[in-house]
Amino acid sequence: MYFVYILKSIKNSQLYTGRTDNLHNRLAEHKSGQNRTTNRINPTKLIFFESFSDKRDAIRRERYFKTSKGKSTLKMMLRYSIR
Repeated sequence: MYFVYILKSIKNSQLYTGRTDNLHNRLAEHKSGQNRTTNRINPTKLIFFESFSDKRDAIRRERYFKTSKGKSTLKMMLRYSIR
């Protein structure tokens, strides 16, 4: 399985979109500060994820969430989680 996930910074509410084939391990990496990008927005919490059986679908979905239209969709979908 492949996962697309959204993390939210607890200190400044910034969002991070990522993709992985092992969500549990990837979240542990983020939490421990092994990722340069999320290290500066830690601590974070997982607010959303989707799973896909094909890697190409996960890549396409991650790219969509990183576009302005995708960000708008996320804000609408997760309006209570993003507050």
